[in-house]
Amino acid sequence: MTGLTRRQKKLLDFISAHQERTGMVPTLREIAAYFGFKSKTGAVNHVKLLRQKGVLESQPRRARSLRVVSPLERFRKRTVDIPLLGSIPAGFGEDRVQEARGCVTIDVQSLGIKPSPVAFALEVKGDSMIGKHIAPGDLVVIEPRAEPKTGDVVAALIDGDSTLKTYMTRNGKPYLKAENPCYPDLIPARELVIQGVMVALIRKR
Repeated sequence: MTGLTRRQKKLLDFISAHQERTGMVPTLREIAAYFGFKSKTGAVNHVKLLRQKGVLESQPRRARSLRVVSPLERFRKRTVDIPLLGSIPAGFGEDRVQEARGCVTIDVQSLGIKPSPVAFALEVKGDSMIGKHIAPGDLVVIEPRAEPKTGDVVAALIDGDSTLKTYMTRNGKPYLKAENPCYPDLIPARELVIQGVMVALIRKR
């Protein structure tokens, strides 16, 4: 089991075996006695670390509420479904209406992002962002609530056309930069609406 020290793995195995054998989890005193801790404090600290790593759970103010979290439960807790709202041009802007094409299951832990109730995914069309290793067919995860900073990749509406570009400013005015010399920068003539900031990239194998 990754992420656990040898001692933590032994402690988790002991708790699991005790629960299977007796139908109850061991008390902190029983854990301390089994592992030779001088006091319950050692057991408390080890159990706390296992809870922080997500392999144990307990309910506040309930005796013997500790339980082992199965690998499947841990996986489900770190995955979320987000809507796939069609595609976005990584080329010249296009006027298009986004339609939901189902959901994408993402592992927020491996992607290093926080779960968001408003995040959505878009499939990349075009190669204007290839300089940032965003290729046609990739999925980008967009967070609408994020405030764009210079250098962020954003999904945007520029004069009514949607596109995926790098958000930049020049003389205090925003514009969209392509990451491919074959494409020009996009400078808004009327309006620029940032629909969200890219927080993760999912490459289709």
